[in-house]
Amino acid sequence: MVLATNLGFPRIGDMRQLKKAVESYWKGKSSKDDLVKVGADLRAHNWKLQKDAGLAHIPSNDFAYYDQVLDMTATLGLVPARYKHSDGEVDLDTYFAMARGAQKDGLDVTAMEMSKWFDTNYHYIVPEFEEGMEPKLCSDKIFKHYEEAKALGIETRPVLVGPATYTFLGKPAYEGFSHEEFAKKLIPVYNEILAGLAERGCQWVQIDEPVFALDLCEIGQGTIKGAYVDLKKPAGLKVLVATYFESLKDNAELAFGLPVDGVHIDLCRGSGRANTTANDADKDIDQALSLIGDKVLSLGVVDGRNIWKNDVSDSVAKIEKAVAKLGPDKVFVAGSCSLLHSPVDLASEEKLDDELKGWMAFATQKLDEIALIAKGVNDGRESIAKELADSDTVQQSRKSSERINNKAVAERVGNITPDMKERKSPFATRQDVQQKALGLPLYPTTTIGSFPQTPDIRKARSAFKKGALNEADYKAAMEKEIRDVVDFQHECDIDVLVHGEPERNDMVEYFGEQLSGFAFSQYGWVQSYGSRCVKPPIIFGDVSRPEAMTVEWSKYAQAQTAKIMKGMLTGPITILQWSFVRDDQSRDDTAKQIALAIRDEVSDLEEAGIKIIQIDEAAFREGLPLRRADWKEYLDNAVENFRITSCCVEDETQIHTHMCYSEFNDVIDSIGAMDADVISIECSRSQMELLESFIDYNYPNEIGPGVYDIHSPRVPSTQEMVDLLDKAKKNLAERQIWVNPDCGLKTRGWPETKAALENMVEAAQVMREKSSAVKAA
Repeated sequence: MVLATNLGFPRIGDMRQLKKAVESYWKGKSSKDDLVKVGADLRAHNWKLQKDAGLAHIPSNDFAYYDQVLDMTATLGLVPARYKHSDGEVDLDTYFAMARGAQKDGLDVTAMEMSKWFDTNYHYIVPEFEEGMEPKLCSDKIFKHYEEAKALGIETRPVLVGPATYTFLGKPAYEGFSHEEFAKKLIPVYNEILAGLAERGCQWVQIDEPVFALDLCEIGQGTIKGAYVDLKKPAGLKVLVATYFESLKDNAELAFGLPVDGVHIDLCRGSGRANTTANDADKDIDQALSLIGDKVLSLGVVDGRNIWKNDVSDSVAKIEKAVAKLGPDKVFVAGSCSLLHSPVDLASEEKLDDELKGWMAFATQKLDEIALIAKGVNDGRESIAKELADSDTVQQSRKSSERINNKAVAERVGNITPDMKERKSPFATRQDVQQKALGLPLYPTTTIGSFPQTPDIRKARSAFKKGALNEADYKAAMEKEIRDVVDFQHECDIDVLVHGEPERNDMVEYFGEQLSGFAFSQYGWVQSYGSRCVKPPIIFGDVSRPEAMTVEWSKYAQAQTAKIMKGMLTGPITILQWSFVRDDQSRDDTAKQIALAIRDEVSDLEEAGIKIIQIDEAAFREGLPLRRADWKEYLDNAVENFRITSCCVEDETQIHTHMCYSEFNDVIDSIGAMDADVISIECSRSQMELLESFIDYNYPNEIGPGVYDIHSPRVPSTQEMVDLLDKAKKNLAERQIWVNPDCGLKTRGWPETKAALENMVEAAQVMREKSSAVKAA
């Protein structure tokens, strides 16, 4: 019998219950017991939901209060020394200090680094491997959650981050680190976990190894082989290794050769594209069938990273093909990856129109799709004849709907010319022109865009959307907030101001709401990091800009100050990456449509007198395909789309961009080719290490290396920021360096924001005084 299975389920709750509980605990408004109860309630609900959907394998240990990789770090007891953790269970406050930093009760520690989880918008906490660390089992969470579910009458399949993935995603903190030796050191703890689960009656364990999606050198493949050779499976316990986010390709023999009982493959995302063709998936199935042997083959046919309904006829055909070769007892039906990356429940949506809603499936509905596909294979297609017919109708409806295609948009994309992708002058010329036009000091200070969004701001925005606040009162509330933000920046003596973005709910959603071809959910939240959730727009059709989106707010803000006010936009690649994207045309076609829409906004801002325009491409690196062979096409397209957006201004207008935590060395040539006048990057958590890529490249343009971590409530001292700027100054010309936080300040509170920015401005002044002293000498 083919089993319906699932790799993971969203932990945030359909109304973001986990976010609210965690933030309440952080603020001291609720107790640890309160938080633990919310977690237990969410787990119980999710397990029951999956059982009721008819799933045979239901995951446990996929729940985390912050991040599953951080949970694995705590489980293995690999806590960096600065957190002063003694042997034994990692307590909740230490756990959160590792994620966010801490500054209380005499403890002042920075957070661990954060990075993107492969090519998703989910962020994980990067493990730090210090010399002398010895892994040991320091958490019984995986056992407790298994027993918790069992007490509810639900057998689960516990999930672990695999030893290879954990090792390769970590950050060695000393010379001579050996991935192979370190991975081997982890295995005794994994063996202890497997033994403990077997003792409790567990039947299957899932070990997630998305590292198989990457290019693995011989050393990497050898590391994986060496680790799994020592993996000991207790009698009666079976192990499934789950790979996802990309086809296995040249890693297939390694994956299927592991001493485990089953292997999961992702049939929805392969060949470096988010939208895998049927031919790609067939090749992956053929490869798997030729190598699987007597193992179970788990096929990820339901997309865990998008919101479009499954083509049930196509998925059933894929499973039938595997069953014909292996037999039904050796095949699982599953999502492509954990459903963590999908919104929770479409049933909560009341404002999406029936046609659009009829094209979609969120995580809860995807459970039903998985079960339906298994039923169709087990009981025959006639047993799901109506559902098959409905699915076929949905697929046809999307292809034929007049809402999707706009002839004028297609023509404009077809008329893009080379001159639309070139600035009028090279950067060296522009830099001199801009310095005369802008008159900024050395080490100019600015922020990345957003300021704290208070409950009053959110309340006003929500009331306006619901019709409970009229437009005049809403506008007055937003303008008051803009004046307050501008006044604070004056008091703080920041050089280049921002308006604070009080009118914006999200840096992508805000723009999508004003572009054609987008739709929006009410509750389509997905976790980005920790308690931070985002509600991605849904791109269902051709994209265009009916009218200006930010100009009036920017003009109002500029009128409040004699200083320079920066216009704030989100770039085409970030909008694409942080949306649920239509899968009926190439992603680059959609990106070009967005680029042209943002280009129009850039032109209008310049015409309105805005002298600095920031086009955030926070997700530029995130969109990089997992396989190097696919990089060039993506990077060429991404650079082209940024230049389409930005190359419509005069030399005097300064173009900024911002990028989030990334391995910049992978894309530094392309960042240079973007030719932004100024780039700001997140690098405070790495102590400026991420700046090294720009230094090695001899990056000629200006750069703002973030000097403090906005993802932590901790307020860094002036001296800390001076030390970071001194590091930057060693390799960059003073003329190149800007001073700014790591990212936008939307999620922070006002007290810590004010204190940190005051210290930041003071740090810039210290650097200027040092520079003057050197010149005077």
